[in-house]
Amino acid sequence: MFTGIVTDIGEIVGFTPTAQGQLHRLRIACNYDQITIADGASIASNGVCLTVVASGVAGGRTWYDVDAAAETLALTTAKHWKLGTKLNLERALKIGDELGGHIVAGHADGVATLVSREDLPDMARFELSTTRELARFIATKGSITLDGVSLTVNTVKDTTFSVLIIPHTLTVTTIGGWKAGDEVNIEVDLMARYAARLTEMK
Repeated sequence: MFTGIVTDIGEIVGFTPTAQGQLHRLRIACNYDQITIADGASIASNGVCLTVVASGVAGGRTWYDVDAAAETLALTTAKHWKLGTKLNLERALKIGDELGGHIVAGHADGVATLVSREDLPDMARFELSTTRELARFIATKGSITLDGVSLTVNTVKDTTFSVLIIPHTLTVTTIGGWKAGDEVNIEVDLMARYAARLTEMK
């Protein structure tokens, strides 16, 4: 489990397609202490929970390897990742850690497309669209995870919604580089999903 509070920005420095393109072995460089990264650890990368299969240090910087499987490549923006792609990273939540964002599973539900960006004096406003299936879980003032970042929904209209981003978040995540037409990973709020399921079962 995660909280949607990004703790580092990683970079893909190794990329090896395997299994007829159905699996990508990625090497991600980061600023985490390599000693703290165990094989089998979970690290969310742009909101996608990936399992560490190896790690090390090169050029004074920590790296770790993960595999992005067929479902991840089909459902998320991982299919567009390449050498040099920057990723929002978050280590798995530990018992006793501060829950600064909201409960995030690291299981991206799909993608949202950035419709527009408006840079304001003290923040930036982004309008995004997603599928009708996912939009039904998005509510004004509710929580949402975009590329691994816990955010509060500002407005909702049909399949389009907006978020306001403060300068700190623009600086410490990849959101500062978002532009119209970009795709981002979206994970809807778990509570919204369970509430919808309970309604369906009545």
